Amino acid sequence: MIPAVAYMRTSSSTNVGETKDSELRQRAAIEGFAAESGFAIDTDAWFYDAAVKGSDPVTDRPGFAAMLTRLAQCDARTILVESPDRFARDLVVQLTGHDHLKGLGVTLIPASAPDYFVEDSPTAVLVRQVLGAIAQFEKANLVAKLKAARDRRRAQIGKCGGRKAYADINPDMVRLARSLAGRPLSAISAELASRGHTTPSGKAYSKSAVRSMINRSSRP
Repeated sequence: MIPAVAYMRTSSSTNVGETKDSELRQRAAIEGFAAESGFAIDTDAWFYDAAVKGSDPVTDRPGFAAMLTRLAQCDARTILVESPDRFARDLVVQLTGHDHLKGLGVTLIPASAPDYFVEDSPTAVLVRQVLGAIAQFEKANLVAKLKAARDRRRAQIGKCGGRKAYADINPDMVRLARSLAGRPLSAISAELASRGHTTPSGKAYSKSAVRSMINRSSRP
């Protein structure tokens, strides 16, 4: 068995966690390739950069730095990743990162395309650059589409994202609070609580929260 280390990366913090699909998918792909190709990965030889963008230089990533330290202390000279864009999505970062590893005598192998970084023929280099550019374009295109969708929604309803307004969470509570406007805020809070309108922890709303409801503040 050939010793190797594994590297995973997730761009968004919302996809971070052992039960999240991104990490599970990457781990399964790497484990499957390792088993088929004769690589052995120790349990402590898995390195993960959570919520790290694919455009961040590899040398600035804490998980990647820890992996290089491990490589300097063991016999493994191979890094396995799920795919080239898990290593780096930005073309410049991808190519410079690969060259950095190559200079260290380390081989980078994506499970989805094992020969992606291995071959050094002019054709292979061109394919690497083209595929890297496509991945970079797809990422930028997705970001642009999501921004356009948010802008359209914001134009339609006046907001997009962020915390929900009290009126969105509990419109009946807000209507009641506004119908009681003129009373002391503490009295309104007590009346809301007596009718079952409390915070998620079961406490009466604070004066500032009641003031936000009455003044039509958009967010809690």
